[in-house]
Amino acid sequence: MSGVPDGGARDERDVAATVELAEGEPAAGSPAANDPQGDRQRFVLDDTGFDEVPKKYRRFYRKWKGAGDRLAPNEVICPVCKVVIRSSRTLLPGDRVYCMPCMSRLVVTRNEATGDLEALVAY
Repeated sequence: MSGVPDGGARDERDVAATVELAEGEPAAGSPAANDPQGDRQRFVLDDTGFDEVPKKYRRFYRKWKGAGDRLAPNEVICPVCKVVIRSSRTLLPGDRVYCMPCMSRLVVTRNEATGDLEALVAY
């Protein structure tokens, strides 16, 4: 026995899950708030040979190929270093991503003029 009553939170992850599921609605600011139905498409990421990060993280980044490069629904370009950040799930406005090459934290937003996803620097 861990000394925690049945149904109680055992660590931080249990606390977060309990907060999100307490009222049936996801907590504001949580990843589930962006996708309440859980409809995000999953992507299989292959290694693109991006060698500016450790080998284990190379599949999450690729070099931007210029103006003709089209971004997939799971990709966003870093405005600081112009590297494409890739996710294993579809990105939605409000998602947070991390650019390891320039160590920037980014928030995904939708450009109102074009409708494309873009990233804004948070830190």
